[in-house]
Amino acid sequence: MVTLAHYLVLSGVLFAIGAGGVLLRRNGIATLLGIELMLNAANVALVAFSAFHGNLEGQVFVFFVMAVAAAEVAVGLALLVAIFRKLQSADVDRLSAMRW
Repeated sequence: MVTLAHYLVLSGVLFAIGAGGVLLRRNGIATLLGIELMLNAANVALVAFSAFHGNLEGQVFVFFVMAVAAAEVAVGLALLVAIFRKLQSADVDRLSAMRW
């Protein structure tokens, strides 16, 4: 039987992997992927709490989080394409030296 604790452990592991990707990677795309993993970890926790408590509010909130994540990806990828065109690199460490 799968319990709430199993889903929360899965959510925690996904969030830790995403946070590690954001903090340790220098590539902009890997950073965006880490942010997406962290958002999905929050979604897993919301759906798990919603299902185990018998209400649909958490599952409805997940749709709003997914819409924000889609907008974040669209804007983030557009920024990364603009940065790549300017610097010929997706390395986020080079952004601090960049003057527009």
